[in-house]
Amino acid sequence: MNALAQLCRATLGRDGPAVRFEGEWIGWAEVRRVAASLEAALDEAGIAPGTPIAFAPRNSPASLAGFLPLLARGHVIRMVYPFQSPEALAGVLGALDCAVVIAESMDCTELVRERLQAAGQGLIALSGEGAALVHRGAEIPTAAPPSPRIEILTSGTTGPPRHFPIGYDVVLGYARAAEAQAQARPDPPPTLLCFPLSNISGLYALAASFLRGAPCVLLERFDVAAWRDYVVEYRPVSGGAPPAAVAMILAADIPRQDLASLLWFSTGAAPLDPAVRQAFEERYGIPVIQTYGATEFGGPVAANSPALLAQFGSAKANSVGRALPGAALRVRDPATGELAPPGTVGIVEVVSPRMGPDWIVTADLGLIDEDGFLFLHGRDDGAIMRGGFKIVPETVEQALLRHPAIAAASVVGIADPRLLEVPAAALELAADAAQPSQDELEAHVRRSLPATHVPVAWRFVEELPKTVSFKIDRRAVRALFEGAASPPTSSPCR
Repeated sequence: MNALAQLCRATLGRDGPAVRFEGEWIGWAEVRRVAASLEAALDEAGIAPGTPIAFAPRNSPASLAGFLPLLARGHVIRMVYPFQSPEALAGVLGALDCAVVIAESMDCTELVRERLQAAGQGLIALSGEGAALVHRGAEIPTAAPPSPRIEILTSGTTGPPRHFPIGYDVVLGYARAAEAQAQARPDPPPTLLCFPLSNISGLYALAASFLRGAPCVLLERFDVAAWRDYVVEYRPVSGGAPPAAVAMILAADIPRQDLASLLWFSTGAAPLDPAVRQAFEERYGIPVIQTYGATEFGGPVAANSPALLAQFGSAKANSVGRALPGAALRVRDPATGELAPPGTVGIVEVVSPRMGPDWIVTADLGLIDEDGFLFLHGRDDGAIMRGGFKIVPETVEQALLRHPAIAAASVVGIADPRLLEVPAAALELAADAAQPSQDELEAHVRRSLPATHVPVAWRFVEELPKTVSFKIDRRAVRALFEGAASPPTSSPCR
């Protein structure tokens, strides 16, 4: 039995409160009951320990409990986002090379059942009542099982989510690091779990709390009011959420005293607009600590910190920090292929100690200053090539966000018969703001950027589409403009 399996078995033997969900505490005895029913269903389906399985967890106590027996049995776990239409979910699950699929009962629709039966895959339905075998799969060929791992999904920000292997040793490292931090602070508050359990941020938080037996507060999804209630009740010294949530907290106008326990606020996984960061810090007096990580890195590889900000001051406030111990960062000039000197924007390359000694070439644009701080400048693969001019979408988005009527913005490239690609902007209005005209928006962008950066198509939406990891879904934004009845130069519309 590997070390992570031993940890999960020990966790299943705990007593006392385990998970708070929708205001009610669920004890470890209830977690054990659900976990035991899942093991029984796997045995009934003929699934041996170590066999690859597919898991589509929701942020629910049942799915949370399901992780423990799956890890304890050494399965290869292929994660699936359940937040899809039945048609899309059935297609994804049916295409996976797994003997059995485990999904919440609400996701085991007739369409999903039919597709999995046709593919010869078994299906286990998971709920608060426990696990139940819906149907067995075809005969499973005997073969040496792969090395235990979790095949986590990438975010899907710029392309379809894909599976990326995270070894059990990496997950165990998350848990051990959290345990060491917890010992430094007696009686820590329960951990807040609000990231989807099917992505790297959710897995990281899960391993740092629930897997090692620490109680947690589970949210179905990030919610400003629920997050505020957690902070007020448990008074943690630090908080964190996706970058998009920072603007949501500001918009909610939470009283300053409600967040008085927070000494810092951590965010990462996507760029944070400097104006939003500054507004948050001015409103609440809480420094925003930015981190840099990715699924392909197995978690964060760089981070800022209160100590670094105290040492270097506000000049580093928009940085994602320095390389963490064991990690390494460098920037390469995309034009020459040579390593870039300090202060030069180029392609970020990373060594993550969790993933091994090799350099990982990212699609992120950034610079490393003379003090070793990394500043991100968007993504190279998201750049828009308008004729011979290169446009970084985040640059245009930040300009648009400086308009008082704009609450959120996403800029994408759309096809153009003459210039190959041109920028288009989808926008959310600020509360009670009047919708600005196209002429006004164009003039606003021109005031800070070259004319080539001015979008040629505009759409106002109630809410920008986002991935399950709370990043803006650029593919969905692009779809707002594809096949539109109006030409690209149309005026803004709701």
